Amino acid sequence: MAKTEVKTSLLDNMIGVGDMVLLEPLNEDTFIDNLRKRFDHNEVYTYIGSVLVSVNPYRSLPIYSPEKVEEYRNRNFYELSPHIYALSDEVYRSLRDQDKDQCILITGESGAGKTEASKLVMSYIAAVCGKGAEVNQVKEQLLQSNPVLEAFGNAKTVRNDNSSRFGKYMDIEFNFKGDPLGGVISNYLLEKSRVVKQPRGERNFHVFYQLLAGASEELLNKLKLKRDVSRYNYLSLDSATVNGMDDAANFRTVRNAMQIVGFLDHEAQSVLEVVATVLKLGNIEFKPDSRVNGLDESKIKDKNELKEICELTGIDQSVLERAFSFRTVEAKQEKVSTTLNVAQAYYARDALAKNLYSRLFSWLVNRINESIKAQTKVRKKVMGVLDIYGFEIFENADNSFEQFIINYCNEKLQQIFIELTLKEEQEEYIQEDIEWTHINYFNNTIICDLIENNTNGILAMLDEECLRPGIVTDETFLEKLNQVCATHQHFESRMSKCSRFLNDTSLPHSCFRIQHYAGKVLYQVEGFVDKNNDLLYRDLSQAMWKTSQPLIKSLFPEGNPAKINLKRPPTAGSQFKASVATLMKNLQTKNPNYIRCIKPNDKKAAYIFSETLVRHQVRYLGLLENVRVRRAGYAFRQAYGPCLERYKMLCKQTWPHWKGPARSGVEALLNELEIPVEEYSFGKSKIFIRNPRTLFKLEDLRKQRLEDLATLIQKIYRGWKCRTHFLLMRKSQIVIAAWYRRYAQQKWYQKTKSSALVIQSYIRGWKARKLLRELKHQKRCEEAVTTIAAYWHGTQARRELRRLKEEARKKHAIAVIWAYWLGSKARRELRRLKEEARRKHAVAVIWAYWLGLKARRELRRLKEEARRKHAVAVIWAYWLGLKVRREYRKFFRAYAGKKIYEFTLQRIVQNYFLDMKNKMPSLSPIDKNWPSRPYLFLDSTHKELKRIFHLWRCKKYRDQFTDQQKLIYEEKLEASELFKDKKALYPSSVGQPFQGPYLAINENPKYKKLKDAIEEKIIIAEIVNKINRANGKSTSRIFLLTNNNLLLADQKSGQIKSEVPLVDVTKVSMSSQNDGFFAIHLKEGSEAASKGDFLFSSDHLIEMATKLYRTTLSQTKQKLNIEISDEFLVQFRKDKVCVKFIQGSQNNGSVPMCKRKNNRLLEVAVP
Repeated sequence: MAKTEVKTSLLDNMIGVGDMVLLEPLNEDTFIDNLRKRFDHNEVYTYIGSVLVSVNPYRSLPIYSPEKVEEYRNRNFYELSPHIYALSDEVYRSLRDQDKDQCILITGESGAGKTEASKLVMSYIAAVCGKGAEVNQVKEQLLQSNPVLEAFGNAKTVRNDNSSRFGKYMDIEFNFKGDPLGGVISNYLLEKSRVVKQPRGERNFHVFYQLLAGASEELLNKLKLKRDVSRYNYLSLDSATVNGMDDAANFRTVRNAMQIVGFLDHEAQSVLEVVATVLKLGNIEFKPDSRVNGLDESKIKDKNELKEICELTGIDQSVLERAFSFRTVEAKQEKVSTTLNVAQAYYARDALAKNLYSRLFSWLVNRINESIKAQTKVRKKVMGVLDIYGFEIFENADNSFEQFIINYCNEKLQQIFIELTLKEEQEEYIQEDIEWTHINYFNNTIICDLIENNTNGILAMLDEECLRPGIVTDETFLEKLNQVCATHQHFESRMSKCSRFLNDTSLPHSCFRIQHYAGKVLYQVEGFVDKNNDLLYRDLSQAMWKTSQPLIKSLFPEGNPAKINLKRPPTAGSQFKASVATLMKNLQTKNPNYIRCIKPNDKKAAYIFSETLVRHQVRYLGLLENVRVRRAGYAFRQAYGPCLERYKMLCKQTWPHWKGPARSGVEALLNELEIPVEEYSFGKSKIFIRNPRTLFKLEDLRKQRLEDLATLIQKIYRGWKCRTHFLLMRKSQIVIAAWYRRYAQQKWYQKTKSSALVIQSYIRGWKARKLLRELKHQKRCEEAVTTIAAYWHGTQARRELRRLKEEARKKHAIAVIWAYWLGSKARRELRRLKEEARRKHAVAVIWAYWLGLKARRELRRLKEEARRKHAVAVIWAYWLGLKVRREYRKFFRAYAGKKIYEFTLQRIVQNYFLDMKNKMPSLSPIDKNWPSRPYLFLDSTHKELKRIFHLWRCKKYRDQFTDQQKLIYEEKLEASELFKDKKALYPSSVGQPFQGPYLAINENPKYKKLKDAIEEKIIIAEIVNKINRANGKSTSRIFLLTNNNLLLADQKSGQIKSEVPLVDVTKVSMSSQNDGFFAIHLKEGSEAASKGDFLFSSDHLIEMATKLYRTTLSQTKQKLNIEISDEFLVQFRKDKVCVKFIQGSQNNGSVPMCKRKNNRLLEVAVP
């Protein structure tokens, strides 16, 4: 039996219906019941054709593991159960393989899981795309941009603990291989009113709480902040903490994410300073005051907060204080300054806080875009991810301008969704050659036109009312709407001319109602004009521009007095309308994919499915409308191959294998099953099934057939198993019998062989013993003869021995007697000699004693005589001294002691100098030897002489130098003053002479062209490595320094690439480590600085920097600034790039490695 490949499908083991298009019967109740059934079984994803419906489970599910990623990777969209990974894989493969730009639209109300859905999409794309160091860095930066934007753009609301309070659209750019190159983020309508006021039970943006909880005490002191949340008026106290959210840990995560994305340290610090400024603005309070002319004005109660704000921002306190108290209105040549009352001052304060935070958020988005944008200019494929607020309907007429704008955006999205869905459906029908039938659906273009029409649209009239001179209020705006839109079928107002709403008590007088595609929404007109104006007084803008902090100054360009624009800024509504138009235009160029997010309950709890809430969301998301549009023609379609593979077992002709075309097999299958012809149609590559009942019938038949096939397979398998077991037993029995017979024969052979060997051994033993007895008898006979002969010979020998012994005894007796005689004679002679020697020794001893006695007597006599002579000499000397003192006493008297002391001191000094003359060291300046001092009082003199002598011999040594040698030593001395104890490379350069021109330009014919182009004297000619500004790689260049210019030439051709006058060189920067990298900074605005500063690497860094310093000083009479730091900024074209030196690993060898990390950072790894 041939093996069949088993594949899973959307229809296998289905809980409820995996694709709502197949739901039967189709109505709102069955739709919601199907969602509930799947939600109860942890199936949170459901399809509507190619649209994914996601229900927030409010808990972690084990369906997002790496194994799941691999399971859905490169699989057909309907091949597995519904999942966000299936949609992400379909989008990625369409982008990579079909070269189609894609976009994913994620919509739903707050708390429905839109942000988490966008994170899952990005994490899946990051997991399945290519690998590599650069690719991983791009993926990491794209993923780490989320924590930064969430901290500054998300907040806790009553519906969601991490609600996005802005719309985000991200374009992710890929190369032809499908690897990410970068991205671009667009933000829409940040809810900046939350900065100054939050509804009860909600929080301000996360970053405020994260800063206070996670910052160190040192950082808080720098930002003039305290950790206590209750000290700040802009932060709500009833929801300061959120269960399950660690603000301190999230602050560390945000700081790390900013570093990964590419924020420099000073940029991150500036951002935190702006956040602290916004917090402290809320603590500024005003009190009323009256002027002499009777006008009301306001004053700041406590100026300490204002002082700290000015210290943070670098603004003069008086300037900011005046901006809070006065407003200047300019009209052509006139200026009018008016005071602000307390209410106006609080409005100005809150407006400044909102604008400051909103502009900071926009700056953050632009800064992230700079880091994550694609570096290459090749053609890119684009995938867009839209995470935007869903349709909002609040109760009790709490819908205001923000909800109006949000619902307008959702109307536009619904419009493009219907258009693109129908377009996609129609294109598929035409492509498959299926007859297209018109589909009736609600077209919400009329609602969009009501809002955005340029002449009589609500936004246009709101702008017109804001720009109209005179008294403008929300009531006048509502009156205008009642006049213009009264007859519109989707506009309702109690004050309009339409009589059918005059008695409608559900419609307040200060409200109007619009019938959106998702239902009717009641809007409170209060605040529409102010929120649309979004005014910030020019005095505050100008005050902010006067700050010393570059970031804040860049946020308020309109405050520049040189660029005063009296034209009114565009309104918030017109700006958002333009943004939505751009977004729609962008979405229409891409293939759309949809994720509809649904919140199951308002309690943010797991396992709870609120039917009323879900029904409300299903209505305003238009999901039932989506299903009707999708199944208006054919409810199900599938390619012929997969269809035949799934249902081929239902037909004898196609089972188990169909050898013809797949379409013919499907036709044969449907004909045999007798399915009515009107229930299906054949396309070019797909089968189209009109009614879901037909598909379910096929599934039931397949399920029954699979059970029959399973029974057949079990029967065949059991028979095969039993026969296989029998054959195995039979084969085993044959093998065992053969082995036993072999074993028995081997045992019989071994026994027979052993018996034969025993018999042979007994016979051989008997023969051997018999032969042994014969040999022993023969040996005994031979030994007997030998014994007798030996006994005889022994007798003869003993006799001869006795004779010889007797003769020897006689000879020995004579010798003994003679020897005794000689010994006696010798002993007598010895005694005689000893006696004679004793007598001679006695005489010698006596003589020696006499001589010693005589010598001692003479010694005593001589000593006595010497004592007498010494006594005479002492007495004589004493007498002479006494005589001299008596003679000279008249001359000395009172000054005798001093004169003797000076005389003695003079003699000592004279002897000291004479002694030093003979002990002088050599004239070498490096000889450190010096004679020791003889007396303690000469210590200072001794040291001074040593110093003078050293200076003298150094002068003698210098007098021997030529002019060239003097110049070299002057440069060495200059290098010591510049780099000693500052640059780690300096000690190794001390012993190397400065040569200057290392390249023989004048002698090498290769550089003849270069020689002719230079008329000045060449001070340095050296080959250096020029660091590429884009990627950190190096290129060899000839570095030439003349008296007036600095030149760079190509190493191979000698052609001059760059020429920089020395007057344009402002600074030289280098690290303190043991590397040869240095940067030459050029004067801003000069012709040489058009491409930015230069970054070089050289083996003679100390010499080049020293000669450049001396030459610049000689020509410009100004000292060149030499900066030694492990982190400095260089100007590359219009961008400032931070060059950072870090400690590298030993694996890189001894050569420093330079690598461009991002648009703002260049790292040099020094080993």
